[in-house]
Amino acid sequence: MTKTTDETANQNPRRWAALVVCCLAGMLLGIDNSVLNYAIPSLVKDLQPSSTEILWISDVYGFVMGALLVVMGNLGDRFGGKRMAMIGAAAFGTASLLTSYAGSPETLIAGRALLGLAGAMIMPSTMSIVRHAFTDPRERTTAMGLSGGLGAASFALGPVVGGLLLDHFWWGSVFLINVPVMVVVLVAGAVVLPEWRNPKPGRLDWASVPLSVVGLLGVIYAIKTGARDGFDEGQVWAAAAVGVAALLLFGRRQTRLAQPLLDLRLFRNPAFSGAVGSNLVMIFASSTLSLAFSLYFQVVRGWSPLTAGLALLPGPLAAAFAAPLASVLIPRIGRARVVALGLALLSVSTAVLGQVSTPDAGYWTEILAPLIVNGMGIILIMAVTSDTILASAPKERTGAAAAISETAMELGGALGIAVLGSVLTAVYRGALHLPAGTSAGAARAARESVSGAAAGGPGAAEAAYGAFCHAIQVTTLVGAGLIAAGAVAALFTLRSVPAVIEMPETEPDPEPVAA
Repeated sequence: MTKTTDETANQNPRRWAALVVCCLAGMLLGIDNSVLNYAIPSLVKDLQPSSTEILWISDVYGFVMGALLVVMGNLGDRFGGKRMAMIGAAAFGTASLLTSYAGSPETLIAGRALLGLAGAMIMPSTMSIVRHAFTDPRERTTAMGLSGGLGAASFALGPVVGGLLLDHFWWGSVFLINVPVMVVVLVAGAVVLPEWRNPKPGRLDWASVPLSVVGLLGVIYAIKTGARDGFDEGQVWAAAAVGVAALLLFGRRQTRLAQPLLDLRLFRNPAFSGAVGSNLVMIFASSTLSLAFSLYFQVVRGWSPLTAGLALLPGPLAAAFAAPLASVLIPRIGRARVVALGLALLSVSTAVLGQVSTPDAGYWTEILAPLIVNGMGIILIMAVTSDTILASAPKERTGAAAAISETAMELGGALGIAVLGSVLTAVYRGALHLPAGTSAGAARAARESVSGAAAGGPGAAEAAYGAFCHAIQVTTLVGAGLIAAGAVAALFTLRSVPAVIEMPETEPDPEPVAA
């Protein structure tokens, strides 16, 4: 009997229930990441934060989660993924309660920071749990695809959930809704989630922890702040310098430790490095798409946030439904070709979406089909790369591997918005030709963003909308070209990865511990 057959016979009978719990927790993180933007106008009226406080309310969640993923993934391997996920879920529910009833901007910022901490605990742990619950390669790929597809859908669900709640309740309701969901995760997770941990974790190198946190926080802060406020600010370059220096010291230290916090040897595996690279290209080039189309639907088309969220939803929903397709294609054409196919679909659909984005484009006749293809392309990539990353890492390092993957996605998304967002803005301003007689104040508002163009009257708004659509067309072509290059690269970087990956064991298999 082969190893695969043995593993299939001994599969966890509660694995699909465990997947549901992990997906529920992961979806809540995605919704929480996008829902705040729609609550800001209401909470500004209530709490009256300063402009700096508004920025911290918006950004601190991503800053904290991105900076702590590596540390929390490592701790999950040491102390148990289930234990870490349960602690994270309890912390997330508690922080959501604190945030929903925050009476001051400072309390709200603290609550959002705690949400980021809890999210960093949950995200790599749930991915590791799915990896251990599914030992059959085909089932594991399907499970990872479903998890990734629903995670992608959750970002589009943020505007829908936010719009529905804010139409009837106060701004804190977008956070309070997290509490009953996390109660379900805690109760169900205690019963169905399997527990695994590294039986020989070695001593934790505490000196690596602050180097990792400071390095990632500095880099993420510099990229996100620079993308929003410009890179001519001294604090942006200071944060970048501190972050890069800390990461260089961190990386050097990891190569000298017998039990590193981040095992850089994982990148020697072409399956691991090729999959992480493909994810990075995907998120970098497509990150601006959701932001641009949110503005397109709400400003250019004049749709409400709820309607705009519903308009974007078919793409992520298609991703969720197409997830099993990856496990069918892998045995037939191989992992490299499936990832390349996903990137090719993403590239073509991104280009088409950009070209049909005009002020009077038909949603059902021109936009819907490429939006669905876009979602299918994303899931073909994520299902294979997520499965490849976790299956190619040693069992005792799956939390750390998941953290590397998520950190790369966080950095890739921030870089994508910084770079392609700058392209979008530059093309928009270059193409903007306001009608004669537009006041200086209205012209400044229109050049600052397409949202401010309405102040200049119908003529200025029409000119701004046309310029913005042109900017979308150019930016999506740039993004599509980068994704197409990534598709070619995937054929080479993943060409030696087998359809069925024998999960490596640098140490004896961890024995299951009491749940």
